[in-house]
Amino acid sequence: MAEARIYVPAKSAMQSGRAGTREWVLEFVPAERKRHDPLMGWISSGDTRQQVRLRFASREEAEAHAGRLGLAFTVQAPHERTIRPKSYADNFRYDRVRG
Repeated sequence: MAEARIYVPAKSAMQSGRAGTREWVLEFVPAERKRHDPLMGWISSGDTRQQVRLRFASREEAEAHAGRLGLAFTVQAPHERTIRPKSYADNFRYDRVRG
């Protein structure tokens, strides 16, 4: 029986935007380990489901799809974003601790 993982992807560290972080992703858990090809030096696997990545607008849609396919799935709750208010003027406060 195939297993799946449902989660919200994290923001890319290479960009400041949050594009692609509002969708839920369903990925299959690898069924077998990856192998090293000694001749070419490539990494390969016989599990083609690792290439499938489905995107959904909501968690309920992803769970319903996994249920229709009869997949055992785990849901990883997204981390809540904490916004710390910052002010440029705080850099010039007279009571600022200097390090």
